[in-house]
Amino acid sequence: MTIQVSDLCVSYGSFRVLKDVNCSLENSEILCVIGPNGSGKSTLVKALAGILTPDSGTIIINGSDADTISGYERGRTIGYVPQDFSYLTSATVLELVLLGRRPHVSWSLSETDLAIVYSALEQLGILGMAQKNITALSGGERQKVFIARALAQEPELFLFDEPTSALDIRHQIDVFEMMRDLVRHKGRSVLVVVHDLNFAYHYSDRVILMDEGSIVATGPPDQVMTHDLIESVYHVPMQYVDTSQGRYIMPLWT
Repeated sequence: MTIQVSDLCVSYGSFRVLKDVNCSLENSEILCVIGPNGSGKSTLVKALAGILTPDSGTIIINGSDADTISGYERGRTIGYVPQDFSYLTSATVLELVLLGRRPHVSWSLSETDLAIVYSALEQLGILGMAQKNITALSGGERQKVFIARALAQEPELFLFDEPTSALDIRHQIDVFEMMRDLVRHKGRSVLVVVHDLNFAYHYSDRVILMDEGSIVATGPPDQVMTHDLIESVYHVPMQYVDTSQGRYIMPLWT
């Protein structure tokens, strides 16, 4: 699954959020989007997911203009995990994850559909919560449910918007390892918005660095996440530490 974005502009009312954005997602890669708050990361993901309508520009998905792709087809090919869960309704974990199979079901759920759903629940470690109401869960548990729903959808492309923001460090690692498995062993493509620079550095194939609605740089993490570029965007002094496990980026408090 590939995406090509050309001259993309998106506004909220009169405020221009994305300004002539050009980027791409290649087949079977993890593309991390980083940048400070308000830089346009979530807006980019929502535009790719078809949630926001661009003012101008084009989004080409697997060679087809996104405007020509039906909602049904998007549901079969794109799995979106949002950052905001404020729209939750009263449903059980199982019911919510079952919705991931909707694009594949013509009439009723099959045994195969149910097996896929239970496998997704088990992979995220939430099988025991299947009958719990989603509104009774913690923020981190809810994130796992929405990730499980995307897995049950079995799309070619995953769009994750800060999927680990409410998770503890062990579960953050689990989710990024899951992304790596999706790419390396299942041939999926993953675009993920992430605030933790070290996860972006160690798990991405390529990185997009955004600031004020524009792309500052894109490429392999060691080329984009340089000392000068990161400090110029985040306006925080950074220290780069090289270890036997690779390079780590730490802010310096003054």
